[in-house]
Parts: sequence; C-alpha cells; structure tokens
Amino acid sequence: MRTDYAENAMKKAGQEVVVAGWVHEIRDLGKLIFIQLRDKTGKIQVTAKKGNVPEEVLGKMKRNKEDVISVRGTVTENKVAPGGFEVVPSEIEVLGVVEKKLPIDPTGVVDSDMDTRLNFRYLDLRRPEVGAIFKIKSAIIQEFRRKTVDMGFQEIHPTHIVAAATEGGTEVFPVEYFEQKAFLAQSPQLYKQLAVVGGIDKVMITSPVWRAEKHHTTTHLNEVIQMDVEMGFADDTDAMGLLSEVSLSVLRNVAEMKEELALLKTEIEVPSEVKRYTYTEILDKLNSEGESLEWGEDLSKEQEKKIYEVLGEELVIINDWPTESRAFYSMPREDKPEVCKAYDLLYRGLEISSGAQRIHVPELLEEQLKKRGLDPLNFQFYIDAFRVGAPPHSGWSIGLERITMKATGMQNIRECMMFPRDRTRVHP
Repeated sequence: MRTDYAENAMKKAGQEVVVAGWVHEIRDLGKLIFIQLRDKTGKIQVTAKKGNVPEEVLGKMKRNKEDVISVRGTVTENKVAPGGFEVVPSEIEVLGVVEKKLPIDPTGVVDSDMDTRLNFRYLDLRRPEVGAIFKIKSAIIQEFRRKTVDMGFQEIHPTHIVAAATEGGTEVFPVEYFEQKAFLAQSPQLYKQLAVVGGIDKVMITSPVWRAEKHHTTTHLNEVIQMDVEMGFADDTDAMGLLSEVSLSVLRNVAEMKEELALLKTEIEVPSEVKRYTYTEILDKLNSEGESLEWGEDLSKEQEKKIYEVLGEELVIINDWPTESRAFYSMPREDKPEVCKAYDLLYRGLEISSGAQRIHVPELLEEQLKKRGLDPLNFQFYIDAFRVGAPPHSGWSIGLERITMKATGMQNIRECMMFPRDRTRVHP
C-alpha cells in the first residue's frame, strides 16, 4: 500500500511514489484541493488541481480529517509546500474513513485534558509530540540492550508469576494459579540473582513489574518496565561504575535525537561523569538548606528535587544507605553494619535507579529477613540457592518510564506509558 514514507518520498523529486497515512489537514478550494498526509515520519502535501488529475482522483480528495488514504503520484518540487515538495496524485485509494466525531484532536490544535487523551490513547498517539516520547523511550531501551550486551551481559527472561513477594512486604497483586497462592512479580530481583548463582555471571533483563501500591502521584504507576542487570564476582563499586557508564551512554544516544527533542521543547545535557555522594553527605547538605532529616529516614520526592537544585548535577549516585531502610538482601558493610552497600541514581531530581551488593551468605539473609518481620521459610528456595556455592554479586534496575519522563521533560509519568495502569485506570 506504500513504497515510501513521507520523509523518504520528499527525496524523490520527479519519481512516482505511493505514500499512505492519515489526512492531517485539508484545504478544499473547489478546483484546487490540498491534503497534508501524515505518517509516522512526518507530513507531505498532496495537491490536486482540476484538469491536472483525473476527475475520480479529485473526488476522492474531498475527505474528512483523519481519513486513511493511499496516494500514488509524482513527487514535484514546490517551494511554498511544507518541506519544499508535494505529490501530484494519479490514483487515490480510501483505506479507512472517520465515521464519528473525534473525541480528541490529533492535530493538537484543540487541547484535551490528560484523562480524555488517555481514554482515547489510540488517537492521542497520532500527535507528533506523543510519538516523539515513545521514539525516545524505544531508543532508551535499545541503547540499554546494546550497551549491556556489548559489555558481555546475557539477556534472560525470568518468570512473572511468583510464590512470594520478591522484595518483601505485601504490595503485590494476587493471581489465580490453580490450587496455589501466587502473585505478579514486583521485581525480577530474586531470579536474576539465581541466574548469577547458576553461573551465567552477567545478566540483563527488560521486564514489566507490578506493584499494588495505592498511590496517586505523578511519578508512580502500578505497572512499569524495568531495565535490570546483575553481575557476579562484583561489589557495589563495580555495579555503580556500570550504572554510570550505561546511563551516560543512554543519555548520549537520546541527545542525538534533535528532531524529537525539539518537538518536546527540551534538551539533554550529558555530564562527563556521574558524581557519588554518601547518604550521610546528602543528609548534611539537605539539612544545611533547611530540611530536618534524621539519619535513617528515606528521602521524599520533594527532597530529591531539592538535591538537584542544591547540587546542580544532572546525574547523581547516593550510596551507603542505612541498612534498615533498604531491602532485606542488601549487604551490610563489614566495618559498619548499620550501613549497607546500596545506592540510588537520581536524574534531574528523581530517583530512576536503585541497586545494591546482595547478601550471598545464607545465615545473614535469614537474620535480615527476621529483622524485617519476614518468615525465612517463605524464602527457603531463595536462601537454599546460596548454600551450594554463591559468589558475591551486585546489580541494579532502571525504571524505563522514569528515565523517559525526565529525558522528555514530561511532568507526569503517565505520559511515558502507552497504556498506563494506575489505581483507577484499567482501560483501554
């Protein structure tokens, strides 16, 4: 139904092409009709003048906005046409017609509130700005894969159905699984560790995860995509180095997407390095700026924003967190067990990644589980895996929607999930 997308067709002056897409705009002057035809690469003008095209073609040019058509014609240079070229049609095939009033305007001329846009996301996706968000999101996950594979990581695909909460707590979605109790995985954490124990050594994952948290914020969803790594024979310093290298590579790749960033009216600044601060150093900096944080408290989203304002750093790693504030599998420091080898990565004032060196000593795992009020028997398969010879290992995950949100300049994470799931939304 097409030989060329709009972007490529404009490079073929004097040649016959077949382009296809949606009627973005139409001007009907009677004997002269202009259509702006839109596809995923952009728009191209189709111009039909009475006497220059068959009458049948002129008739089919009389369309509604967002009708879907395929146009065969010759590409002609026209300096006043958008892009400097237009298609003079010889044939038009109508592929789909608009049969009802559009609930939102895909051209973006008329604004719609976010709920309406998400209710009709299949129309909202036609807006170039929305398309730019998901092109950037695709580029982020592709660069994550490319970079980690180049560094020797193997992609694995762990189960999404688990018998226990993978990170402790009760914020999981139960599923009917025959006669057994099961849940949707809130993280691939335990299974990527088991893969390292199994000898794969360096693994990476791109995976959906689910968290049954009853929040309603601009930075949380109940279903998101994580980009995970786990590496054997590695400590927290090794993993933080990897996290810095991968995140910088991803942002350098996005920074090259000038057209998409321009559509979103934003820019990417890629630092030369990712600076690290301990939790205690960050606490002191925040308290010197008027906060009143006690050692051991987690950071609020407002305080993460303030760190960005105070430090002025695009990317910051915060490490050496209080052990009691982190997941049960975070390795405490030998010389100071109240501090663990955990770390977060903040991008433009938002936590986008979290990780740690893991506990690979079974007795220490049982001790940490009990301290958090969890029954080690519910994690027996996990603990037993470390009784058969487990190397020290470390890893992290990056939230795909969060890094996309900050890279694209969006203010609400729902903009960065094609069909977002939150506390109230399960459609479309």
